[in-house]
Amino acid sequence: MSFGGRVSVVLGLLAVVVGFAVWGVVGFLMPQPATVDFTAAKSTTGAVDMTVQTVPAIGFGFQPGWVSYLVQDPQGQWIHSTIWKLPAHTRVNMTILQYDSGSPLRNQAFGQVQGTIGGTADLNGKPISVYDSNSGDSGVGHTFTVPSIGLSVPLVGVKATATNTCGSAPCTTNFDHNTLKFSFETPGPGNYSWQCFVPCGAGYLFGNGGPMSTVGYMGGFLSVVA
Repeated sequence: MSFGGRVSVVLGLLAVVVGFAVWGVVGFLMPQPATVDFTAAKSTTGAVDMTVQTVPAIGFGFQPGWVSYLVQDPQGQWIHSTIWKLPAHTRVNMTILQYDSGSPLRNQAFGQVQGTIGGTADLNGKPISVYDSNSGDSGVGHTFTVPSIGLSVPLVGVKATATNTCGSAPCTTNFDHNTLKFSFETPGPGNYSWQCFVPCGAGYLFGNGGPMSTVGYMGGFLSVVA
């Protein structure tokens, strides 16, 4: 390789390193989303009922075009946060309203429902233990995955033929969506990271940057307390 070629390669690698450094600094300086507290939200059965939604574009903030999660707080307000405080050793009944489109999974293992109570999730009222993302025209849009407790649920995408799609958050149930319901039990006290494992960071290397690597969008924490 010529001297000029070697210089170009070094400069290119330097640009990549600088880019990652800038991204890390910006991420560090960005304010973290508020923690939404569910510790006092137990139902009469002793469980915590939660509703979240995934949207194709948040519609506001510093990256309005990013895909994101939102959560409904105990007062019924939609909050753009992925940090949730939960009581330890408690059943959580989760409802996820999935408004985003999907595609075939790169890793079919994430089509399996894992770690839920009963080993299944309900997709629009029908129990599933695995979803074949290569079938039909829906695919999987996202997952809700907490690796440290073995919990993972595929969130089936809205059909490609859908015409009444939501443009920005929060979305209402008048728009085309899928409803996923499942339950799990929180572990002992600690902070447990969770994330979508479907690369959905459009415009980033292999889809793994941007919202995929930013708390408040496609990843967050379960802050479990005694």
